[in-house]
Amino acid sequence: MYYAGNLIPHHRVLAPELEVEVAFRGTPRLLLAKPGLDGHDRGAKVMAHALKDAGFEVIYTGLHQTVEMIVQSAIQEDVDVIGLSIMSGAHISIYRKLFQLLGEKDVDDIMVLVGGVIPSRDMAQLKQMGVGAVFPGGSDIDAPAEFLRKQFKKH
Repeated sequence: MYYAGNLIPHHRVLAPELEVEVAFRGTPRLLLAKPGLDGHDRGAKVMAHALKDAGFEVIYTGLHQTVEMIVQSAIQEDVDVIGLSIMSGAHISIYRKLFQLLGEKDVDDIMVLVGGVIPSRDMAQLKQMGVGAVFPGGSDIDAPAEFLRKQFKKH
């Protein structure tokens, strides 16, 4: 697992939801982050290790990240996926701001995922906003890796 700021060889893939195609060149890079004041990061750390064990490059930003910091890290680290772990209930407003900032920076080639305490009533809205997949509490530990393998296999 890598922490934001380390230099790692880059590669890029575009999210299939964006209807843009490029050849995938290498191991997918994921940025996992804990936005806001939520201090519960055990799940994010477990997921980071599970994804690393599944063969992905994982950059974990740590706790208490602002959305601006997450977007900046994603751009600097040239990641393919942003995954946020959210336990606070602020997932809709966080993703609204995330997609706004990505749009302002003309970043349209990063897949976005969410995990944590996500009520089922909010899942459709998150997907409509552009979230590629939602992994609520209780999801199988291997589900994100399986989802990502299928998505990157398309490229």
